[in-house]
Amino acid sequence: MYTLFKKEFNQFFSSLIGYLVIGLFLIANSLFLWIFPGDYNLLDNGYASLAPMFYFAPWIFLFLIPAITMRMFSDEKNTGTIELLFTKPISDFQIILAKYFAALSLVIFSLIPVFVYYLSVWYLSNPVGNLDQGAFWGSYIGLVLLAAVYVAIGIFGSSLTKNQIVAFIISMTLTYIVYIGFDSIGFLSIFKGFENQVIALGIAEHYRSISRGVIDSRDVLYFLSIVTLFISLTKLKLDARKF
Repeated sequence: MYTLFKKEFNQFFSSLIGYLVIGLFLIANSLFLWIFPGDYNLLDNGYASLAPMFYFAPWIFLFLIPAITMRMFSDEKNTGTIELLFTKPISDFQIILAKYFAALSLVIFSLIPVFVYYLSVWYLSNPVGNLDQGAFWGSYIGLVLLAAVYVAIGIFGSSLTKNQIVAFIISMTLTYIVYIGFDSIGFLSIFKGFENQVIALGIAEHYRSISRGVIDSRDVLYFLSIVTLFISLTKLKLDARKF
């Protein structure tokens, strides 16, 4: 499993994918936080807070993570190497996990430079260090958990087709629905009186909860449950090839 994980992870940096993901994530956030004028610009806003970055990051990942995961299984299907892959002396579940953790590791790797923003706001604040630590760390942990769900959805999307572009579109659509779709559905008239329960089914509500700086075990359990669900769906889809 480790060998496959290492192979998949190194493959990101043997091509431009790894560098593009990290670069695009940092450039997109930098433009909104420091360049584009408006309420989300840290210098215009005047508040020592990285909340704008944690607001935009899930939307940026909505495009970047499906781009990372779209080739995971679709490329194996397209090139005909998927049967060879599943003849290796590791279980199907381990193959899925190796690919999953390789993609997730790249996403987490792209989040490390976020601490440059953290230090910048730390030293720009008045007095120095006047930064809401709880909100920052809660948002950071929430973003890692959110990315873990996005990757699981992306892996599942890639298992559905041998076309990478189709896999990208499926993954992005599913991710959008799970992230913000329940917020929209919850306000429909047919769910009047149950809107809170419907909204709680989506990622956004739990992400917002953690971003307040309070790590609730119910939110963590929610993210882990969604990851487990889509990993299980991926295994079911791949098992279906045997019949």
